[in-house]
Amino acid sequence: MLSLPPTMYSHTPRDSGITLTETPEKMDSDNHRVSLGASDDPLCFSHLKKWTAVAMICTGGFCVACASSMAAFAEEGMAAEFHVSHEATILSISLFVLGLGAGPLITGPFSEVYGRAIIYRISYVFSVLFCLPVVLAPNLGVALAFRFLLGACGASFLSVAGGSVADMFAGSKVGTPMAVYTISPFLGPALGPVIGGFINQNLYWRWTYRIIIIWTFVQLVGIFLFVPESYAPVLLQRKARKLREDTGDQAYWAPLDHRDTSLGRSLLLSCYVPFKLLIFDRMALLLDTWNALLLGILYLMFQAFPIIFEDEHHFNVQSTGLAFLGIALGMVIGLATQPFWNRLLSREAANHGGKAPPEALLIMAEAGGVMVPLSLYWFAFSTYPQVHWIVPILASIPFGTGIFFVFTATFTYVVTAYRPIAASAMASNSVMRLASAAAFPLFAGAMYNKLGTVGATALLAGLTTIMAPLPFIFYRIGARLRAQSSFTH
Repeated sequence: MLSLPPTMYSHTPRDSGITLTETPEKMDSDNHRVSLGASDDPLCFSHLKKWTAVAMICTGGFCVACASSMAAFAEEGMAAEFHVSHEATILSISLFVLGLGAGPLITGPFSEVYGRAIIYRISYVFSVLFCLPVVLAPNLGVALAFRFLLGACGASFLSVAGGSVADMFAGSKVGTPMAVYTISPFLGPALGPVIGGFINQNLYWRWTYRIIIIWTFVQLVGIFLFVPESYAPVLLQRKARKLREDTGDQAYWAPLDHRDTSLGRSLLLSCYVPFKLLIFDRMALLLDTWNALLLGILYLMFQAFPIIFEDEHHFNVQSTGLAFLGIALGMVIGLATQPFWNRLLSREAANHGGKAPPEALLIMAEAGGVMVPLSLYWFAFSTYPQVHWIVPILASIPFGTGIFFVFTATFTYVVTAYRPIAASAMASNSVMRLASAAAFPLFAGAMYNKLGTVGATALLAGLTTIMAPLPFIFYRIGARLRAQSSFTH
């Protein structure tokens, strides 16, 4: 990535670093403070162990993201069986996404007390259990309620997993695994309809959720087997506890044993600070609004593509699902350009005395900000039935690349610019993005029926055009705004 979010706890293999200039009581306390050695430090895990864990974390995030959009092609079957409107079944996506937004407010604070691995395991155990009522749902209400709970459980892979990657890789080595992890929740929504299309073309709609539960169970087994605990404060606390038990000396301690903030207060702050940031910081509000618009449009496509490709080009369900490969390909292309952006950032750093300003990260967002509206205009005016179906799919490729650029750059910029409250800054971004992603599919059908495929898509393009100048503006005045903000220092 261009720059990486700070880890929740920075550590390297080292001795205890005790300073023997304090009182005897303080010296004794420091001598009993535990530290991680080469045998138990996550940074010293074997290359195979690290990458196996990263692979499981990435596939876990990909599974959750796919589950959000695979439901798109099960909506018609649900509507027919439960005798409800198609609009009502769209809530199966919207409520799942709302769960994704609500979950991190709880899993984030818990992960700082109990560790990351236990959060993954508990989340996936409940994901398996909560998917069963959806598979067996006697009515739409039961299915929707448990879809929300499924989203809340799966949110741990969107809120905690990046920290796991940063726990095991340091310095220049963290770029590649973090980039691999970052692409997984982006690809999931794009490839979910591809999988869902094949299922619902050939099988009963409930098989969508049966396959999700099978996939989730396989992931659960992999998480138990291959994802170790990597959060240093928890590892230190476990080590201190074991030393107290083995030696009988109760003086051994770890920083987490002296935690100043209660879990309840952490939960309160995780809900309060993100909204305070949105209310009082203009730059955070505008960037988060931009991200919310783009993710909303991505999720709106789950309703727009069937209208465009099934109604206009007479695609069947699985062919409509395959049409999403254009967006997925665009995201992969965006990831492939990462070495270019890394070199660009290095040049920016060289021009600023060895450390690039946070605003340098927005250069990537500038490119994405231009690509997204251009691709949407192209997409809009290629949705006429007389235009070959490949043209709108080709138009969706730069859309995928553009939103990848925007999300990657703005995520990293928000974390870097609001470093003192990085977790809250990302939480505020997530809340707005996922609320938008939940809302947009609900009015997609009405908008496309009213305005037509050209008018509706051109309207979306116009909205992204209005927001496109943001990275250019903040590249110029971001430093001044950060200096005036009480959240950045």
